[in-house]
Amino acid sequence: MSALRIVLAPLFVFLYLQDAFLWASVAMGVFIFAAVTDYLDGYYARRYGVSSSLGTFLDPLADKILTFAGFICIPFIDAAQFPWWIIGIIVFRDILITLLRVWSEHNGQTLETRYSAKIKTMAQMVFLYVALLTGVVVKSEGVIGRTGSVILDSGILGWMFLIVMIVTVYTGVEYLYINRKLFTRDPK
Repeated sequence: MSALRIVLAPLFVFLYLQDAFLWASVAMGVFIFAAVTDYLDGYYARRYGVSSSLGTFLDPLADKILTFAGFICIPFIDAAQFPWWIIGIIVFRDILITLLRVWSEHNGQTLETRYSAKIKTMAQMVFLYVALLTGVVVKSEGVIGRTGSVILDSGILGWMFLIVMIVTVYTGVEYLYINRKLFTRDPK
């Protein structure tokens, strides 16, 4: 199912960036479907004890690609509230920690994690769902579209985005600090 998420991510971006409410709605369906496959993939792997080295590699990669796809779309909702430089910081942190994880596993070591990483993932996903859904609603007509515009114009999503960036950076620094032993010649 990880490969399916990798394929669905560019489809989501293409559909979401269309100006029509219908295509943006379909894109949200694709995004939600991809997220559900991630949950089901993990559920079945844990329940039945099924895993492979390819799956262990592809699952987090597919998650990152889907998350990055969501972040790529949000500046098109409102570039002032969702600037590219914040997306760059979030993507850089996630790539850096992913590379650190791969490097440590290659060296036979395990990257230590904290609960804050789960909070970061949850914050990113909640924000993305709210922001992307608001972007869809804004494209609709009538009262619903105006409601989306009110939410967007309130600036609350911009503040949420800033908080997501702060949490993301904090967890990146925390990862580097608690795993600093990986950077020494004699990791004990």
